Amino acid sequence: MIDIAKIDKNFAVKTTIDKDDIKFYDVDESPFKVYGLFREDGKYRRIPEAVAKSVSPGVHELHANTAGGRVRFVTDSNYVAISAKMDGIGKMPYFAYTGSIGFDLYIGDRYHGTYVPTCDIVDGFESVLEFETNELREITINFPLYSNVKKLYVGVQENSALKEATPYKNTKPIVYYGSSITQGACASRPGRCYQSIISRKFHYDYWNLGFAGSARAEDNMIDYIKNLDMGVFVLDYDHNAPTVEHLKNTHEKMFKAIRNEHPELPIIIMSRPKSFRTEEMQQRLEVIRTTYENAIADGDKNVYMLGGDELAVLCGHEGTVDNTHPSDFGFASMAIALGEVMKDIKCV
Repeated sequence: MIDIAKIDKNFAVKTTIDKDDIKFYDVDESPFKVYGLFREDGKYRRIPEAVAKSVSPGVHELHANTAGGRVRFVTDSNYVAISAKMDGIGKMPYFAYTGSIGFDLYIGDRYHGTYVPTCDIVDGFESVLEFETNELREITINFPLYSNVKKLYVGVQENSALKEATPYKNTKPIVYYGSSITQGACASRPGRCYQSIISRKFHYDYWNLGFAGSARAEDNMIDYIKNLDMGVFVLDYDHNAPTVEHLKNTHEKMFKAIRNEHPELPIIIMSRPKSFRTEEMQQRLEVIRTTYENAIADGDKNVYMLGGDELAVLCGHEGTVDNTHPSDFGFASMAIALGEVMKDIKCV
């Protein structure tokens, strides 16, 4: 790997981390690999900006939030630091900064620690996590759920080993489309959203296309998603449909558009995780169930449904932070329910 900082000092990463032997690397360079995000015009994004603009102002505002982003690598350094350059910092009263703004680190499928942002964060932060020994570890660093990241540098001991991580089992990622819950509100840290839990359990790659308050199955969003190369598609946006009528007009339409483009693709239809529901919620559930039952009647062998009762069965009304958005307990319950379905699906 070329040390560009030796050629151009403008690339050197300034740091306040107290490590004499620290060396920073750009995660866009080998052997690091970033998943769930791509770079466009100087920042990470989940969908192209032009597509986001064409869908809605809400999707445009949120499309560069790095929900689902991960960087993976192997090192024997006895610490791993980060230096994150950020904008669009997500500060909300009911959402821990460690989830909306912070990063967390896993060794294999085991949580090790969180890179905790400062309360007065403006445009990024630095942090370091220590290990007790020098040995090879497969590292996954999860990006923030509700903030934008322009650049990320990883700092390790100079002359430590750096290698590629083991590839994910699936060659085509799971794609999740949905609301603020899909995006990750309100996990205490990025690794606790249900997609991240599923990823570790099955060693699967994924893309998080959750857009808080803005997932409405617009035509341009449907056209974008149906052309993605997916291994599984999870459809879960009823929370954001403004009315039952809107859901009726878009839900089966989106399902059929995806199915027509991907005849054999496993599609999981989900509804909001609720242990109780109002009359309107019940009507929405019936719309979703109709999409599923019509698909089954048409002979579809690759469609699955998870209703709100199944998603909330373990945690009930104690699984949220505000009676809507899941806590870590709620997300764990969702992951268990979805994991049971995933066991029956071959993710290529």
